[in-house]
Amino acid sequence: MKNEDVKVCVLRIEGTSCEDDMYQAFKMVGASPEKVHLKQLIGQTSSSLKRNIEDYDILAFPGGFSAGDYVRGGAIFAARIKSTIGPQIKKFVESEKPVIGVCNGFQTLVELSLLPALNETMSSKSTAVLYRNDSSRFECRPTFLRNDNRGKCIFTSDIPKKKILMIPSAHAEGKLLSMDPKFVDKLVENDQIVFRYVGENGENAKYPWNPNGSLSDIAGICNSIGNVLGMMPHPERVLTRFTHPDWTRGYNSEEGDGLCVFRSVMKKFL
Repeated sequence: MKNEDVKVCVLRIEGTSCEDDMYQAFKMVGASPEKVHLKQLIGQTSSSLKRNIEDYDILAFPGGFSAGDYVRGGAIFAARIKSTIGPQIKKFVESEKPVIGVCNGFQTLVELSLLPALNETMSSKSTAVLYRNDSSRFECRPTFLRNDNRGKCIFTSDIPKKKILMIPSAHAEGKLLSMDPKFVDKLVENDQIVFRYVGENGENAKYPWNPNGSLSDIAGICNSIGNVLGMMPHPERVLTRFTHPDWTRGYNSEEGDGLCVFRSVMKKFL
C-alpha cells in the first residue's frame, strides 16, 4: 500500500481548533488526510458531503475545545459520537485500524471509553478521567516525554525505547486519574503506558515538567491492542525544528520531535 493511498479522517466539530495541524502532520508523512465534520459521518449534510468512517484507514481526533468543553473536556463530542456512530467507531477499532487523539482528542477518547480499554474495546462508561490540572489553570509550556512503551503501541514503532522528545503541552484538564487503585499497575502490565513526562535531563518529572499532576507522570496511553493512542502534549505542533523553542541549536536536520509519532503509524501500511 502506497503512503498516498492511506486515507485519514481528521474528525472535527465546532470548537476543535487543531485540525489543520493534524492534517498537516499526516500530509508530511505522505498520507491523504481529510478534515471531516461529525455531521458528514452521521448524515446531517447534503449527499455530496456525506462520508463513511469505513472508507478511512486512520481516525484522528484533534485538540481544541470541542463544544466549548462544557461539562468536561471532550464529553459532549463523545456523547454525540456514541449516540450516532458509536457502533461504527467500535468496529473501526476492533478491525485494528489506528486511532489517535491529542489533548482534547485524548479527553474525547477517554469519554468514549476507547481508552484505557483494559478489558474491552468500548465500554458503556468511562473508567478513567482527565481531571483539572493541579495548578487549577491552563498550562502552555514545553514538556519532555520519554517513550516508555515496550512495543505494543503502533504510534511508537519508529521511536527508540526510552528516547526523550520535546513535545509542547497546552491544556487545563490533563491529569489522568482512575477510581481503580491498581490502575497504573494494570497499565504497566498490559504495556499501555506510552509516554511519561520527565525533567529536562530525563529525571523524574516535577512541576512544571509534569504540567498537570498526572498519575505516574503519564502523558499518553494506548489501548490493550495498541492501535489507539491518546496523549495530552501536541506532537503535531513540532513537525519541524523551527517550531521548537530551542530550534537554533541541537538539531542535525529540519525534522521536529513530533513527526516520528505520525511516521511510526504509517509503517503499519508498508
